[in-house]
Amino acid sequence: MSDNMLFDLDSEEKKSGPVKCLGREFENDEARRAHFIEELRKKLQDPEFRKIEGFPNGSDEDILNLSDPPYYTACPNPWIGHFIAEWEALKPKKPDNYSYHREPFAADVSEGKYDPIYKYHPYPTKVPHKAIMRYILHYTKPGDIVFDGFCGTGMTGVAAQMCGDRDAVISLGYQVKQDGSILREEIDETGIKTWVPFSQIGIRRVVLNDLSPAGTFVTYNYNTPINISSFEKTANRILKEIENECSWMYTTKHSDGRLGTINYTVWSDVFVCQECSGEVVFWNAAVDKEAGKVRDEFSCPHCSSSLTKRSLDRAWITFFDPIINQTQKQAKQVPVLINYSVGSPRHEKVTDQYDIDTLKKLEDLKVPYWFPSERMIFGKETRRNDPAGLTHIHHFYSKRNLYALAKLKSLSPSAKFNLLITKVSFQITKLYRFTYQSGVWGAGGGPLSGTLYVPSLVKELNIIKQIKDALKQRRGISHPATYGSFVGSTQSSSWLPSIPDNSLSYIFIDPPFGANLYYSELAFLWETWLRILTNNKEEAIENDAQGKGLDDYRLLMQKCFSEAYRALKPGRWMTIEFSNTKASVWNSIQTALLEAGFLVANVSALDKKKGSFKAVTTPTAVKQDLVISAYKPNGGFEERFSSEANTEDGVWDFVRTHKIRKRKTRKK
Repeated sequence: MSDNMLFDLDSEEKKSGPVKCLGREFENDEARRAHFIEELRKKLQDPEFRKIEGFPNGSDEDILNLSDPPYYTACPNPWIGHFIAEWEALKPKKPDNYSYHREPFAADVSEGKYDPIYKYHPYPTKVPHKAIMRYILHYTKPGDIVFDGFCGTGMTGVAAQMCGDRDAVISLGYQVKQDGSILREEIDETGIKTWVPFSQIGIRRVVLNDLSPAGTFVTYNYNTPINISSFEKTANRILKEIENECSWMYTTKHSDGRLGTINYTVWSDVFVCQECSGEVVFWNAAVDKEAGKVRDEFSCPHCSSSLTKRSLDRAWITFFDPIINQTQKQAKQVPVLINYSVGSPRHEKVTDQYDIDTLKKLEDLKVPYWFPSERMIFGKETRRNDPAGLTHIHHFYSKRNLYALAKLKSLSPSAKFNLLITKVSFQITKLYRFTYQSGVWGAGGGPLSGTLYVPSLVKELNIIKQIKDALKQRRGISHPATYGSFVGSTQSSSWLPSIPDNSLSYIFIDPPFGANLYYSELAFLWETWLRILTNNKEEAIENDAQGKGLDDYRLLMQKCFSEAYRALKPGRWMTIEFSNTKASVWNSIQTALLEAGFLVANVSALDKKKGSFKAVTTPTAVKQDLVISAYKPNGGFEERFSSEANTEDGVWDFVRTHKIRKRKTRKK
């Protein structure tokens, strides 16, 4: 394949015509990016710039390669303040008597977890964009500036931009009038349903930040436009290259001698019987295939001794790993089942000599392309599989999937193609479980959420098929994103020097909570492929590996909330989704919010079965996911708050009293 063929996407950008960005006009989008790349390169030479909290671990070139400045940087974004100033200047002048007022949002909300946008890219946790849209529409007007300091995959950005999509707003159950006013159904005090205007259609500007380079990179892809036809054209050419070189790795023989294409291969742990020292293949001995479950007790196939998984020792293999230049001992796994297709029909078989020969050929094959081979960082999840000998990144991939993924990386012509890599790089690892669901083996599975657990039965997926599926799904997640409505940054939310004081209209965040999830550890597999790693010094978390306890978590969250308070306009709102069942973490969040200066006006509980929010009557109810509505006081109310709420209990009493007073006043 020629370089010209590979760079079709960049050619489309060259043809795009003049573009304006931050008050400057450029010949095309490529010229815009080239200019700001050089500006960012200069910033990277500044030692003070690199001292910004949460500055990621990566070389200048890798940071520049992943960035698309000034819209997105894989490091702290120095242009955020410029965008905010430009956005503010574009807002229509408000009437002299304008006064902002919103009550805390407390309506039922559908989660919408099966939306293609939500499902496309895996991530430890995220909030459906359609749920966030309801909050943004409630608290803001078109052109207002929304901030998410723990943006994950950027669903807050998608929500902010889709507030300008008429069909998306109507899909929430609202009405949209010709003049752009949005109405929602409410029940008045007499029980009559009426449609009440509450918002206006139009995109909201959005500033998105996260500590994780993987998170902000996915965010960038979700929140900037793409020429999908050009993307698919280039991606299909790349895929053809991969198929030409790698398809033989995924072939198997059908019973009539025809070659089929492997959909997936099941690998099973192998143990050693303590009575006879014979090898016990877990799939063959312990699994009740018809019932779809693992037996608590099973017989040794050699001596018929009664065995349990807990009583068995692993079988081991020892080999020289030329990648790390050392002898490696790993827990033994063997292929036990192959699911494959000959034409459209699917079939299953046990491995035969053809498959064994293919696997032997793969063992001796050297991958001629770059791939990550770093030692897993110190941590509970990242070192979870050390006892099984899975100590480095490349150990989590089969040889053929590693080869094909490295080939994809070598052919990717621009940063946007790395989204295909992050999309498939997690699901084709040895983390993918082979499970029984709805009466079918292999129907369920997937990595165990929030962990780096390698199961006893691994489902090795065909990466070529996964890339094809990712390409099909990529078109389905396209939405009306525009350049200039989103700006992304990679740093800690504990210090955001580029965001001016009192400049944000609304904040929605889903921050980490205690020891729920070890985000930087879970992102390590993605980030090694992107070649930029999370700087977890400022990661707000309880984590023994990082030497952080509950007090450290509270202090870090207090720093983040203080920055949010500084940047938020007086009288404006922040919504925090909270997910933790420990009262100590819930109390830490309350304390951090109050120390930062916020007032908590409402706490609601997320009922996942019904997908709705219900009021919580006590501040210590932490058995469900909670949504906290807090705001930055703007003067007189703060004085009343200080005088009436001298204790933590007083805070909650005051909030409840204040809400009742407001409602009574409005009913009059």
